[in-house]
Amino acid sequence: MEKKGIYKVLFVCLGNICRSPSAEAVMKKLVREAGLDERIKVDSAGIIGYHEGERADPRMRAHAARRGYRLDSISRPVRTEDFYDFDLIIGMDDRNIDDLKRKAPDLASVEKIHRMTEYSRNKLYDHIPDPYYSGAEGFELVLDLLEDACGGLLECLLILK
Repeated sequence: MEKKGIYKVLFVCLGNICRSPSAEAVMKKLVREAGLDERIKVDSAGIIGYHEGERADPRMRAHAARRGYRLDSISRPVRTEDFYDFDLIIGMDDRNIDDLKRKAPDLASVEKIHRMTEYSRNKLYDHIPDPYYSGAEGFELVLDLLEDACGGLLECLLILK
């Protein structure tokens, strides 16, 4: 982080309407609270462009709002330039990781790809499950897991300082 000045993180899930915009919101809040908004930039995208231009799922937004997170990003698909623009690209599950690796334009880009749960401090899950077809408990679980993993990610980024 020290050498470049700004460190850029991209969170990725399938459609960019539940998990990745939630990770973006959680991480932005942690970064802001740490006073690092000028040093760490965060964004999100989806593997597919099906929901391009849409806001996050209203159920996800409602659950996140109850915890003080504002999901204000607009869905977009991962683009080739993302692999050059971002320092770290984080997928939510194995399918996202595999898809990202297939989209990566070169080996240096593949090295930027990591799984969200690599940063989990409690290691309860090996992936962030998609809550789209679940009830309220699925959305709450996603937020629990993301709060844990984003906290661990921020700790890792602070070590890079």
